[in-house]
Amino acid sequence: MSVRARSAEQDRAAGGSRNRAVRTGEGRFARGSIALRLYGKRRRVHAYLRWSQDGRTRERHVGEVDEGTRAANLRAAWALAHAAGLAASETLPSDSGASSPESRAVMRANRGRDTKPELLLRSLLHQRGLRYRVSIRPLPDLRRTADVVFPKARVAVFVDGCFWHGCPEHHRPATKRAEFWREKIEGNRARDAETSRLLLERGWRVVRAWEHEDLSRVAERIDLLVRARRPVKEG
Repeated sequence: MSVRARSAEQDRAAGGSRNRAVRTGEGRFARGSIALRLYGKRRRVHAYLRWSQDGRTRERHVGEVDEGTRAANLRAAWALAHAAGLAASETLPSDSGASSPESRAVMRANRGRDTKPELLLRSLLHQRGLRYRVSIRPLPDLRRTADVVFPKARVAVFVDGCFWHGCPEHHRPATKRAEFWREKIEGNRARDAETSRLLLERGWRVVRAWEHEDLSRVAERIDLLVRARRPVKEG
């Protein structure tokens, strides 16, 4: 079964994707799923609620289910998870600009530092023997932070999230408060362009990568650029 088909199966069993929420603290939610496992000679079916948090897969035992089909067992398991308070129905706060809980999850996932694409890229660069600084200003007098910085080679790397930076392939405009979000994303694009221009004017090289790109290729491009711009040591 494909990832999309499994997700659709979970949505049907939970009564919609918004009912698959698992609270992870500070008003944040993860999208949960139910795993069914057979145990013992009597082939008892036990259900587990699973979700991803801080880069790790978490799991809680929900209970035993005994329905006639897989679909019915999943429905029963989701009901048990909600009854036990392990799962919740995600709702939007009154001040949210997202058009749905799903849109809000995308917005939140693309905010801040140490995103999964950033961590992966940094790991790939480290494997290549490169050393760098993280989330600092390439220019101390310019209040713009780069995700990965090579000070000696003067290379600044930005990993741009598809939502917040307006990816031409994957950005989907919000339908609620559409004008507000259009101006917000256009402002981010303008700021990105200005940041790149200012760095180039000061002798820096800028690498911008979308979060959906093949980051192994991005790491290769950065590796070549950094090594080419390293100061030559006098012998």
